[in-house]
Amino acid sequence: MNIVLIGYRGTGKTSVGVALSERVGKAFCDTDDYIEAKLKRPISDMVAREGWAFFREKEKEAIREVSQFEDCVIAAGGGAVLDPENMENLKKDGVVILLEATTHTILERMRLDKKTEQQRPSLTGKDPYKEIEEVLEFRRPIYQKAMDFSVDTTSKSVEQVLDEIIQKLEKYGG
Repeated sequence: MNIVLIGYRGTGKTSVGVALSERVGKAFCDTDDYIEAKLKRPISDMVAREGWAFFREKEKEAIREVSQFEDCVIAAGGGAVLDPENMENLKKDGVVILLEATTHTILERMRLDKKTEQQRPSLTGKDPYKEIEEVLEFRRPIYQKAMDFSVDTTSKSVEQVLDEIIQKLEKYGG
């Protein structure tokens, strides 16, 4: 069984995913890193040169591939849920966990993350706080439909998030 982490940028999918994979003894795969390694260039370059549609197609291919992995913790890109086929593939052999955080927390984490410029190009070109608010409002129902359960990471350490995930995962046999 795979453990799939979904959620907006900066909610902790990668940091929690790495720690969770170590805790449960599963491999870890971040779909954004997977795409960049496969195409040998940063996401920001893909989006700047070919646009978001090109990136979303590469993301779909990557998710089709990584969803075939067994016993893996997969951190899916924040927008992966927008494509029903992505979620169908990830849910085949996976428990889907939505990581959530407040807009303020997400913005602070993005500002502190060195990968933000490389992997997180603006989705709308608007003020970052306003962009987060708008995109979250649009995606929230999609995230809720895709998830098996959620964990709020706002004021929790990675260890606290892991403990909550492990406790909730027992219900799924994972």
